[in-house]
Amino acid sequence: MPDIIFLLIAGTAVFAGALVQGTVGLGLGLLAAPVVAIADPSLMPGSMLVASMVTPLMTLWSEGRHVDWRGLAWGLPPRIPGSMLGAWLVAVLEPRLLGLVVGVMVLLAVAATISAVTVRVTPVSLMSAGMISGVTGTATSIGGPPLALLYQHSPGPTVRATLGAYFVIGAAISLATLQLGGQLTGEQLIAGAALIPFVVGGYFVSIPVRRRWGAGGIRTALLCVVSLSGVVLIVRALA
Repeated sequence: MPDIIFLLIAGTAVFAGALVQGTVGLGLGLLAAPVVAIADPSLMPGSMLVASMVTPLMTLWSEGRHVDWRGLAWGLPPRIPGSMLGAWLVAVLEPRLLGLVVGVMVLLAVAATISAVTVRVTPVSLMSAGMISGVTGTATSIGGPPLALLYQHSPGPTVRATLGAYFVIGAAISLATLQLGGQLTGEQLIAGAALIPFVVGGYFVSIPVRRRWGAGGIRTALLCVVSLSGVVLIVRALA
């Protein structure tokens, strides 16, 4: 069982990340993965993959009718070879260097999230996003931004539900790939399970928040925190 200090630090980040993801469709990995990687690199990425499956499952329960299944049919298959490449990265990179990768991916994801670039949703773009997401999702537990960039101009329920379905299936693929490659440990699974109550709490708080405030202000403020986390993680890995 993870110690109380880890649970307090990582749990707070996971709670905030689940709140953001329940509001805008992604954010749990963006906010919590850098914190978990700083607190205990050996628990990445398995613990975050386990915890990150909960919010999308709850989103599907409430908004599943809005899923773009046609888009997922193109985006999900490339996730498998991408996950294999991600598992290889986990095998060859030491935890500290993996932390550097997480930090860089966080900053790239933030840049993509706030970018004004519009990418059309086509079979080619969906397959490309699925492949990239497989690599980053398996290696760092941050796999949402590539697909989110494609759907950023879709209605909120469509974004949340489609990303939710992708996260659930994609995380299962990543966990299976890590298990087959021998990079998934029991400690990671236990830590991920211990973080689930924080995920549930953050999701339920997000329901009135998204009804009352909308996504814009929350996303802007927390992207600043995410960016800072990514910078801290990079500096720590290089120091």
